[in-house]
Amino acid sequence: MTTLRLSCAGRPVGRYGHHADDHGRPYLHPVTTLGGTPVTEEHPADHLHHLGASVAVPDVAGYNFWGGRTYVRDQGPTALDNHGVQRHLGWKLRDPDGFVEELGWEAGGTELLREHRTVAVVPLTGTAWALDFSFSLTNRGGTALSIGSPATNGRPGAGYGGFFWRAPKEDRAPEVFSATREGEEAVHGARADWLALAGDGWTLVFAGATGETRRDPWFVRTAEYPGVGSSLAAEDRLPVDPGATVVRRIVTVVADGKLGRDEAAALVRKVVTA
Repeated sequence: MTTLRLSCAGRPVGRYGHHADDHGRPYLHPVTTLGGTPVTEEHPADHLHHLGASVAVPDVAGYNFWGGRTYVRDQGPTALDNHGVQRHLGWKLRDPDGFVEELGWEAGGTELLREHRTVAVVPLTGTAWALDFSFSLTNRGGTALSIGSPATNGRPGAGYGGFFWRAPKEDRAPEVFSATREGEEAVHGARADWLALAGDGWTLVFAGATGETRRDPWFVRTAEYPGVGSSLAAEDRLPVDPGATVVRRIVTVVADGKLGRDEAAALVRKVVTA
């Protein structure tokens, strides 16, 4: 296992780990507020393959980089021997407030995608900080491939895949809202500049930090489990031609206490325009 610890203003706020047996991808866990409240979860009983904050995609050219079963059209969730690995290739930068990393997305004996990942800790206030997470996926092969989801494979509403954050499951489901919508049913599948997930003593505010990222719909769960993702292929498969690169950037505000709409929007403006 390789572990990197992140801090903000001298306080620990996250750990980034590479575990060879954890469904083949590195992830952030635990991530905490400045007050020390955990806001991620790993291996929860309801979905053992949920791993804190990570980039997870259920279908890259038919290979599973999400974990668990694969959704097969007209068949449903199916256990397949099709799992890929996000292999750590090297650090370009390693500091307490962030890192730059190269990863190879490998499956079927070949590298399907090469990822350049940049993660930075951004101080905001005495009770809030932000995780600035960007990734670029480049098709270095000679043939086109595409990224899909259970939704594109026949399961309506299950367009997950991309940046995904699994929050802790508490006695009560967290509240979720955007600038104009409220509740899981209203926010799930919608496009919004930002959305907030508020639990017991903490709030997470997720914001697309580029125009292309903001065009991706949000995947939201609160009743079944607390999770938020930015969907790469919510409705249609995302093609990646040879030499082409898919770039996304998500900034997540991590705050103690419950934020209102105005507070959430103000913190997003502060970090996304910085």
